[in-house]
Amino acid sequence: MGSAADAVIPACAVVGIAFSLWQWFVVSRVKVSAYAAAARNGGGRAVFRPEGEADEDIGIGGYQDDEEGDGDGAVAVVRCAEIQTAISVGANSFLFTQYKYLAAFTAVFAVVIFLFLGSVHRFSTDSQPCQYTKGKTCKPALANAVFSTIAFLLGAVTSVVSGYLGMRIATFANARTTLEARRGIGAAFATAFRSGAVMGFLLASLGLLVLYIAIKVFGLYYGDDWEGLYESITGYGLGGSSMALFGRVGGGIYTKAADVGADLVGKVERNIPEDDPRNPAVIADNVGDNVGDIAGMGSDLFGSYAESTCAALFVASISSFGGDHNFGAVSYPLLISSAGLIVCLVTTLFATDFYKVKTVRGVAPALKLQLLISTMLMTIGVLVVTFAALPAEFTMFDFGEVKQVKNWHLFFCVAIGLWAGLAIGFATEYFTSNAYSPVRDVADSCRTGAATNVIFGLALGYKSVIVPVFAIAVSIYVSFTLASIYGIAVAALGMLSTVATGLAIDAYGPISDNAGGIAEMAGMSHRIRQRTDALDAAGNTTAAIGKGFAIGSAALVSLALFGAFVSRAGITVINVLSPKVFVGLIVGAMLPYWFSAMTMRSVGSAALKMVEEVRRQFATIPGLMEGRATPDYANCVRISTDASLREMMPPGALVLLAPLLAGTFFGVHTLAGLLAGALVSGVQVAISASNSGGAWDNAKKYIEAGASDHAKLLGPKGSEAHKAAVIGDTIGDPLKDTSGPSLNILIKLMAVESLVFAPFFTAHGGLIFK
Repeated sequence: MGSAADAVIPACAVVGIAFSLWQWFVVSRVKVSAYAAAARNGGGRAVFRPEGEADEDIGIGGYQDDEEGDGDGAVAVVRCAEIQTAISVGANSFLFTQYKYLAAFTAVFAVVIFLFLGSVHRFSTDSQPCQYTKGKTCKPALANAVFSTIAFLLGAVTSVVSGYLGMRIATFANARTTLEARRGIGAAFATAFRSGAVMGFLLASLGLLVLYIAIKVFGLYYGDDWEGLYESITGYGLGGSSMALFGRVGGGIYTKAADVGADLVGKVERNIPEDDPRNPAVIADNVGDNVGDIAGMGSDLFGSYAESTCAALFVASISSFGGDHNFGAVSYPLLISSAGLIVCLVTTLFATDFYKVKTVRGVAPALKLQLLISTMLMTIGVLVVTFAALPAEFTMFDFGEVKQVKNWHLFFCVAIGLWAGLAIGFATEYFTSNAYSPVRDVADSCRTGAATNVIFGLALGYKSVIVPVFAIAVSIYVSFTLASIYGIAVAALGMLSTVATGLAIDAYGPISDNAGGIAEMAGMSHRIRQRTDALDAAGNTTAAIGKGFAIGSAALVSLALFGAFVSRAGITVINVLSPKVFVGLIVGAMLPYWFSAMTMRSVGSAALKMVEEVRRQFATIPGLMEGRATPDYANCVRISTDASLREMMPPGALVLLAPLLAGTFFGVHTLAGLLAGALVSGVQVAISASNSGGAWDNAKKYIEAGASDHAKLLGPKGSEAHKAAVIGDTIGDPLKDTSGPSLNILIKLMAVESLVFAPFFTAHGGLIFK
């Protein structure tokens, strides 16, 4: 099976990359210039061309532009292109500036990895006895230091490239989605979803291909030393997650500072619509959607994928098929991801080709169907891969013991992770979608003001933790019982196996949000705005589902990494009653609160400056409120950029230094307690924060849409209930887009960092708790 794996893994990765490029090509055929020309020629009405008879400027086939405006259609289209350029330039500027900071951090931390791991045996070049395969010698610790550092750099670069490419396609597609909304809801949905698919498939395929190539290249040196090979590969996950932390925190601070400033002054004080071009913070707000929800989220899920794969590969390398050098069996995690790419490809075609969206009501079901179809098809794919790649029976390392495992055990481990992810997604949807009673109850509480809205929203967030935690708990129990820590690692992979579809759905949300903002700023008709609002509303719910999915997978990934760390550190029992362990446990449980306090305060201080700047511009620029003057958008972009780059450092330092200090000064048992406490606490805080914020956001949108008699009683925009909802949404912004999503990186990054540095902590750690 080894030679077959060598053919299947890179082939699936290449197919995924080719599919993403095809989707990009299809989106690029929507020509902004064609709409401008059509609007000029027809006074806002485009000429229909039959499919296949359109010239190059018209774009995809032919279209009927049903924009019902006056003769200013061409002006609106040109304005769309200008706004798109402004958003793209702002996002590019921020990311390039951020990447300069990250390049410096990456260089310094790479040196730290080399020095710490190289010092395990005082930089000796002598071979060492293998830890798990008795009687054999493995490559020197210095080699592990060198290759772990290289893997770290590879992971960091891949994570940055993934986030940047995602941002590029999002800023490329936002105005095209707006313009396609002139044709109808189906065309706009297809453009936004195809664009999300570009990011999803590029990230998943790139991550798989780079990891496979790294294993093969590293293997040229390591030869039969698979313990050393897969231990050094764990640096790949550390690199990916390190970049994701700064991407999520920096991007989250950027977007929420702009969002809060725009909402508080624009909606509450000035009573102007969302994304109104008179609002000075509106461009910064739309830039933030791309650097936070696209680039940051892409790096985040890449980190989860890389870490879960690395943890599974490391545990597999010390199993019986690792000892037998059965590459087909050891590469089981990579084969699962390869099958996931093909499954996601077929699933994507259901939304773009087989069952096209034709009405506004069809948008949300189409996105939910993606989750359901990908899960069902992936279950079949896992069954095939499991029985093709794995021997009928084998042994796994079980904390000093040997556990007998059958191949069908691993099928159930992957499948339960896969279906637990779906359960978490649907539970998150129930608590954050305004189609269900929890969010409508939050909206109803706005009748009596912002205070009751906040109380109901917090209660909803706390309650929403129950189902995801039970789903995670069942997955952990079943997986560990069947296949020990390897079972948990592949369960995490199961949850992430459809990451291409998950990312496509996730990226669709910010693209649709940008499209709505561009439609408002360009002055397009109410009908176009209704269509983009419908896309955005569905995107808000799917974004919440994506965050729940990311947090759930982070819990399993972190536990798998925790198990791998415990195995590498040679710990057989973790006694919670031991003072060394309990001290770590209680401090670890505190870290998510400390981290959240830092990120929330960062958003608050940045938003304060943004509010003051927006107020200043309304007060000092004559004719701004009347629409006769143009705001200084660039100054607001600069405030968000400066604040996010300055404020992302302290939370990042907390996450990276905590395991290093705990392991070096207090030893591996205290560090194990720290990781366990952070995992248990972080999952609860992350889920409740994300879902409270999502519920407040959709409660506000429920009132604004006025789609039911109940919503009409609470509205319209500008009513007291609506103002209370805006305040709740503003409070929830940093919870759902900064603190909540960043916490899943905290628990993963601390665990993978501990695994990478485990040889140093085992050899030299515990300076105080010897």
